[in-house]
Amino acid sequence: MAAAFSSSSILLVFFFLICGGGTVAALGLSFHHRFSDLVRRWAESRAKNLPGGWPEKDTVEYYAALAGHDRGQALSGAAPALTFSDGNATLQISSLGFLHYAMVSVGTPSLTFMVALDTGSDLFWVPCDCSSCAPATSGSFGNDFEFSIYSPNMSLTSQRVLCNSSLCELQRECTVATRHCPYKIAYVSADTSSSGILVEDVLYLTAEDPRLEVVEARIVFGCGQVQTGSFLDVAAPDGLFGLGMEKISVPSILSSRGLTSDSFSMCFGRDGVGRISFGDNGSSDQEETPFNLNHLHPTYNISITGVSVGSSSIDADFSSLFDTGTSFTYLADPAYTYLSESFNAQVQDRRQIPDSRIPFEYCYHKSSNATKIQIPDLSLITKGGSHFPVSEPVIVISIQHEYVYCLGIVKSSKLNIIGQNFMTGLRIVFDRERNILGWKRFNCYESEDSNPLPVNPKNSSALSPPVPKNYTPEAMKGNGTQVTVPTPPLSHSSHLDSMSRILILLLLSLTIL
Repeated sequence: MAAAFSSSSILLVFFFLICGGGTVAALGLSFHHRFSDLVRRWAESRAKNLPGGWPEKDTVEYYAALAGHDRGQALSGAAPALTFSDGNATLQISSLGFLHYAMVSVGTPSLTFMVALDTGSDLFWVPCDCSSCAPATSGSFGNDFEFSIYSPNMSLTSQRVLCNSSLCELQRECTVATRHCPYKIAYVSADTSSSGILVEDVLYLTAEDPRLEVVEARIVFGCGQVQTGSFLDVAAPDGLFGLGMEKISVPSILSSRGLTSDSFSMCFGRDGVGRISFGDNGSSDQEETPFNLNHLHPTYNISITGVSVGSSSIDADFSSLFDTGTSFTYLADPAYTYLSESFNAQVQDRRQIPDSRIPFEYCYHKSSNATKIQIPDLSLITKGGSHFPVSEPVIVISIQHEYVYCLGIVKSSKLNIIGQNFMTGLRIVFDRERNILGWKRFNCYESEDSNPLPVNPKNSSALSPPVPKNYTPEAMKGNGTQVTVPTPPLSHSSHLDSMSRILILLLLSLTIL
């Protein structure tokens, strides 16, 4: 009988560097996530099984197990940071706008919401006492997924924010009959908005240390009664978690109340799994660049002084918003033309004939017998001289019986936005105390503890919808300048729908107007 393999185990790999004469020069220790391919191969080679079986990738059980109780140590190694009580994992979901989502719990008794994480806006809001919200149940968002609906009347710890609050920006719209503070936010995406009233209630967090102490943080957020546009069918149907610099954002509230330092980090893994940590100030070996602060409306805006594509580079002079709530990257000329044409000159594959259904301008056929494609290195040179590496600048789109790959940049008339596709493979630190953006190449599973994860948790389908296996376009998984291309689909019945969806996604920018 095969020995059981504990679900709380991680694989520790020791390595030795041997000098001449057999002297041990160094001892290292690397950590691997319990569901990683390496751990699975190691366990299966020793006839060891995980109780309940190995969760299959891109299934409800896989993502639920990752998100359920996966709390890593604070990445900086400093004082314990805070993360969501449901776990620090974030999940990129292609069917919901290619954005990263996290599970958050609010209220008493607590309700759990799967919210999109957005550094381009400030307010955290959830569906609440709905007049116009996304359907509470919808097969288009995942199998048997049910969205929560918050109500101040149903939470014992909820209080409506009054119009005389310092956090009420729409005091002019208050009336004698209605003393509760209203909010309305319009986003860059066409006809996309959220409106309702502000409420104060408990957000459940956990200290990222061995004690896993639960912190009940009182925050202000939006009771979203009316949603429009993309929030009804494309993205963030269960709420949006604004992470901006204004005083109403959750990072600002946590810092002002002394719960964390005024900084947070997000990690964007190549497999679509990431991490979020409040109070993480980064590490001494990260690259950095200062924010360009507009004190009337501060945002995560940085200066780009140069662009490097493969063997060529050029000086540049433009600023760009750093926004996790925008699916793809937007650049205006002259940066867009230089970067795109330099990329095109160094790609070996044949360029795709322009297709009105594909909004990306530079697309290419992969060779019929190629399993990998070669693309030039791409990086942005920031103010201060640090290079911001872009490890996965392309996206794959299926067209009938083949794939084309496209440079994932959209030409903009004037707005420059570094979107989420440029952040893959990095840990990004939004340090608001020092007013700097930090980054380093990072495996989001590093510094992870060995707390048990439920393989088949109760109601796991409610934790995160699966990514449909036949969904295209799909983000490519690569290594350096080589990108693996998936096997072409047997049927092309869904390729038109895929292109229609990406046309919508390209307009998906949750930056506030």
